[in-house]
Amino acid sequence: MQFVTASPRMSRIVAAVAIACALVAPAAAQDRWPARPIRMIVPFPPGSSPDLVARMLNDKLGQALGQPVIVENRPGAGGMVGTGAVAKAAPDGYTMGLSIPGPLAVNTVLVQKMEYDPFRDLAPVGVVATSPNVLVVDPRLGVSDVTGFVALAKSQPGRLNYGSVGNGSASHLTMELLKQLAGIDLVHVPYPGSPQVNTAILNGQIAGGFVVPATAMPLVQGGRLKALGSTTTTRSVVLPDMPTIAEQGFPGFRSTAWLAAVVPAKTPEPVVRRLSEELVRVVRADDVRQRMIAIYFQPVGTAPEALRILMREEADRWGKVIKAAGVKPG
Repeated sequence: MQFVTASPRMSRIVAAVAIACALVAPAAAQDRWPARPIRMIVPFPPGSSPDLVARMLNDKLGQALGQPVIVENRPGAGGMVGTGAVAKAAPDGYTMGLSIPGPLAVNTVLVQKMEYDPFRDLAPVGVVATSPNVLVVDPRLGVSDVTGFVALAKSQPGRLNYGSVGNGSASHLTMELLKQLAGIDLVHVPYPGSPQVNTAILNGQIAGGFVVPATAMPLVQGGRLKALGSTTTTRSVVLPDMPTIAEQGFPGFRSTAWLAAVVPAKTPEPVVRRLSEELVRVVRADDVRQRMIAIYFQPVGTAPEALRILMREEADRWGKVIKAAGVKPG
């Protein structure tokens, strides 16, 4: 049998073709993305606000991408378990998360040792929706606005208490911000969630607290709780008739709950961009918008860079409140 030895020139051509194929393969794989279902990790239990919003998005997002988007609930540690699972997942475009300010920003200041760094281990996709918090109190306090609540607290320093959904939570830090700005002394009582805070107010165990409107407004509308103000700087689309705390003597007062989509760091940029663009379209669709507003969330939809900036700003802003109040994680 006779063997033919390739010429040096032919060897170089073969090598060049092999290198070109190796370079093209990843790009081709990205072009085919997604080729299988995508999981959307929600770091809170079924029925929570993030879960409800995720289930408003997943079907339409799946239709736009041509593959199912499957919601997976991974609750625990105030959202850090599920958000951490996103950070540790393979950056292949098949895992994304829908999370909140604590595990995405604020906890970097509050928690000494996190198992992930949201600024290093996550890539922002975009802000999905925002919602105000609402200051609600026991109607038996006899106050009708924030000014009256502050005056009552000043007349009884250290005697009124308030509830939150845990140390370092948005509801906790928002009241600490009001305490600092108003110069009032209130006692903090943490609870597992907003429904428990509402129940404690109804039972006369605490005077009030900042809670999400989805759980508070039915009780307010039924006359069982008194709403004093919302926490956006201007009146919210979802609560247009409710005065803000900012307009009641505390200019610039702001505490907005937000939901944002993230993926593992090093996820290919074309994948991140496509996810962001499709999410914006889904969030701004009329039917999704109406459903979100019905649960007191304002649809947003942003580019990744807007979320990156927001995460940094929130860590810095709430870090100052945490330091001034000496807040420790629960």
